[in-house]
Amino acid sequence: MAEQDDHSHPTVGQYVEIGIILAVLTSLEVALYVFREPLGRAVTTPALLFLTAVKFLLVVLWFMHLRFDHRLFRRVFFVGVALATVVFGIVGANFYLGPGLGF
Repeated sequence: MAEQDDHSHPTVGQYVEIGIILAVLTSLEVALYVFREPLGRAVTTPALLFLTAVKFLLVVLWFMHLRFDHRLFRRVFFVGVALATVVFGIVGANFYLGPGLGF
């Protein structure tokens, strides 16, 4: 019989903690959106992108159990996310720069 890696999965309490953290981050995102005028785009857009990335990581690592899977799965997943981010950035830059200056 092959030896398996013993690793502890999150307890119900840890899931509740992550859920509360996600709720707080979502509340912060809503507050940033509501007060976007006085703060300006230079503050709200990067802050919202950062909070979205943090929430994404929390969901993927804990609720999808990627944190507890083999390292290879994590690497493959995050390489795919990095490539998708690059493609998204290129397409976004193309729209932002316009058809004459884009890629």
